[in-house]
Amino acid sequence: MKIVREALAGTMESSDLMVKIARAEGELDIVIHSEVIKQFGDQIRQVVDATLRNMDVRQAVVIIEDKGALDCVIRARLQSAILRASDSDNINWEKLL
Repeated sequence: MKIVREALAGTMESSDLMVKIARAEGELDIVIHSEVIKQFGDQIRQVVDATLRNMDVRQAVVIIEDKGALDCVIRARLQSAILRASDSDNINWEKLL
């Protein structure tokens, strides 16, 4: 999916996260800030990378402010931000796991 505008998804509440995504030239730039980065940083990164790959996002700036969200929440918030930031009316629902 091509990112054409900035978008947000999520909150800064406990057990949630805020995803900011914006258009970028070149490759993916992913920034993750988390209260639990030492314990779960690798897992958070894996979920983010897999979600971006599944939704075919190759160029974007993604900023994640995590407050201890579960994997399913990370995936859902990132998918919402991507859909809001893309200009696609044709959603491939099979990619939204």
